Amino acid sequence: MRRGVYPRSAGPTLESMGGRGEPPDGTPEGAPSGAEDEYRSVVFDESFVRAARLQEYSAQERMTDHTPAVRRRPSPHTGLSRQALALLLLIALAFATAIFMGVRTPYRSPLTERPAEALRTTVVPLAPRGEVPGAADPGELYAHSQAAGFEAGAEGIPWPAHRATAHFSDSQVVAALTYARDYIVASSLDPAVLTGGAVDAVRSLLDPGQLDQFDQSIEHPAADGRHAPTGWLVRFDPARVRLADPRIRMRGSLQTAETDADTLEVTADPTAVYALRPAVAAAGARASLFTVRRELRFRFDREDLRLHQVQLVASTVQAGPLSCSEDSTARFGPLLAGQHAKAGGPAGTDPYAPDGAPALCGTLAPSAQPRL
Repeated sequence: MRRGVYPRSAGPTLESMGGRGEPPDGTPEGAPSGAEDEYRSVVFDESFVRAARLQEYSAQERMTDHTPAVRRRPSPHTGLSRQALALLLLIALAFATAIFMGVRTPYRSPLTERPAEALRTTVVPLAPRGEVPGAADPGELYAHSQAAGFEAGAEGIPWPAHRATAHFSDSQVVAALTYARDYIVASSLDPAVLTGGAVDAVRSLLDPGQLDQFDQSIEHPAADGRHAPTGWLVRFDPARVRLADPRIRMRGSLQTAETDADTLEVTADPTAVYALRPAVAAAGARASLFTVRRELRFRFDREDLRLHQVQLVASTVQAGPLSCSEDSTARFGPLLAGQHAKAGGPAGTDPYAPDGAPALCGTLAPSAQPRL
């Protein structure tokens, strides 16, 4: 016997007593018709109904005679669909690709480049033979000095003729010249650097491999040829002097050369002339000129060119008027109008020091002073 289907009665039916037929007086109004009466012999219990599954025909199956014409409707709780699985797979693949590309970047990390060369510095104070000349008007000082034809600010460093080298394109050569010029401007023309003690504008341009040496130079100055702040930048003692004219006069040149297949070098020789007054100036205090000539050599590898940074590998500085007996390692202490150089020479040099640098001092030629 079929499960869930039960005979309604074991007794005789109308059909067994004379065949299927209508009652003598017809089907009563509201009574089941003959079609409905056909299924009155079976009933469906509750468990049969719950176990039943909804089914529907697919269009493709209805068109095909030899395949089952029934398609089961998927249950909503049978797991992730194929589309969801494919989407998750794509997300995982994209995430893995991003990680891989972050690790295997097409550009070389600075850690894989040739280590940055340490800066070697030489600072030479220039002492005047007599009194430092001065004037009330800084313009008068400039007009009667060798700086009369200098330009104001960065205009004094014109762009040189340039072209591609064997291994560097013209745009890379231009980049090297630009970054070297940016460093000169930041380290010798920025008022915050000159008298405010700020160094971020200079530090931000250096190759990361030189930052430790630069920081040690600023925090612990030493006259050892490697850690003199005045070898990195021009800075004055703000307790002693201030700028009398913000329009600093400058003249200099830039030249490029390819030293090997991976290195460009730029040499620069900027000369900057500053008009200064005492930090606390009495009424009528005169201004005087202070000259700093720097010979700088920059090195650039391809990573430096890509990241807008420089390696300053050599710096020779001549500055005056200064006293030879005064330490010019950390800051310049210029002699101002009416002052004379103090007696005495530079600090002694120890020839046995392994990293020692000679203490040097020169004489400032009278022609280097304004002729009033």
